Amino acid sequence: MGQLQDRMIEDLTLRGSAPGTTSAYVRYARAFVAFHRRSPTELGEEHVRAWLLHLLKEKGRSQRTVNVHIAALRVLFTVTLRRPEVMEHVRSVRTPHHQPDIPSGQQVRALLDAAPSLKHRAMFMLLYGAGLRVSEMLALTTADVDSARMVLHIRDTKNRHDRIVPLPPPALDAMRAYWKEECPKGPVLFPGRGGRETLTRETVQKVVSHAARKAGISKRVYPHLLRHAFATHMLELGGDIRTVQILLGHRSLQSTARYTHLTEA
Repeated sequence: MGQLQDRMIEDLTLRGSAPGTTSAYVRYARAFVAFHRRSPTELGEEHVRAWLLHLLKEKGRSQRTVNVHIAALRVLFTVTLRRPEVMEHVRSVRTPHHQPDIPSGQQVRALLDAAPSLKHRAMFMLLYGAGLRVSEMLALTTADVDSARMVLHIRDTKNRHDRIVPLPPPALDAMRAYWKEECPKGPVLFPGRGGRETLTRETVQKVVSHAARKAGISKRVYPHLLRHAFATHMLELGGDIRTVQILLGHRSLQSTARYTHLTEA
């Protein structure tokens, strides 16, 4: 894509897109162009439809993944190429809505006990005890931990709004035990191996899945499920939905309200 790629990166930057979003959108736009082997200035709606059908039918991509591809192409054509008519009749793919299978409190405790190291136990306790997103947990630095006030400062969130969340004492104890054992260098709370600044999402996913199997949990367990469990268990204990919304960093109360359907009767 050459200069168009640079222009698309600039457009996304000016829109305030996160680096990860920018990288994904550009990658998907390049894949679309490579599929047709033609300049994007020569491509239209029929080419977009052919690409999306290829992703769904031949590649077996999920509806959610295909919708990200659509969002990337919408930026490419509407913003960068200034050809909004190409995407005018392209709609997002309807996605099935599956309610997460929330682990019980006992299963969460078993998962924590199955953590392979003090570092991973501290990570699990932050994902569950503070209801953090994986990206928020991985971005934590020592400066974000206020042990005097027992709070965490969550910065550069998905919704671009910093927030303060309570730091559970057991999570602080777990972090201190991990820090004392490993003595990590640098400000990042959970640095990766081999000189990487932070761990990757894939690494966190693998560790959580492995710990779940070790704990004998048969349901699918993934890092974001611990955030779901945090919200659901808080509501089950009588927590106020508005408070849960603030702690999770949701813009809309509707996003938080879905957890009321997951609580046990």
